[in-house]
Amino acid sequence: MVSELAIATAALVMVTASFPFYLWGAWIMIDADVVTWDVLSYHLKVIAVGLTLNTLPVLVWMLPRAADQIGGLVAVHAFFGLQAYAMLLVGLTGIVRILQVKLAHDLYGDPTQDVDLNDLHEHMGAWRRRLRVGVFGYVFFWLLAYALGIVRYILRYPVIAGLS
Repeated sequence: MVSELAIATAALVMVTASFPFYLWGAWIMIDADVVTWDVLSYHLKVIAVGLTLNTLPVLVWMLPRAADQIGGLVAVHAFFGLQAYAMLLVGLTGIVRILQVKLAHDLYGDPTQDVDLNDLHEHMGAWRRRLRVGVFGYVFFWLLAYALGIVRYILRYPVIAGLS
């Protein structure tokens, strides 16, 4: 049987490995002069890898064990983690509407159209703000939850962390 330490370390490695995918996904969008369907698809594939690397350990290992370990640090760690996912949902509510409007105006098929996105729909500005708030909120709360997760790991397994 695999030890708790091995599973905890694998979870830590997976969650840590998700962050470069988030950065890479952000860079894809920042670096693109024009967001074509190919750029968006590539961005979403990279982000999906990061979300998978992060979410699998949460669903398979962390959540089922949370009730057994409930305490102050676990509660705060879980709170910030839940806030991160809540902000992700906020961002998704914006991106879905933006995607619908851009598809309706064929801006992914013909990205050379010289159109201000805010002119495409009266609520486009609000949706874009919602997307930005969701993305930055997700990253902010993810970083807080991640830092607390590292602290929990070090406190729970001090020998591995070199503190014992």
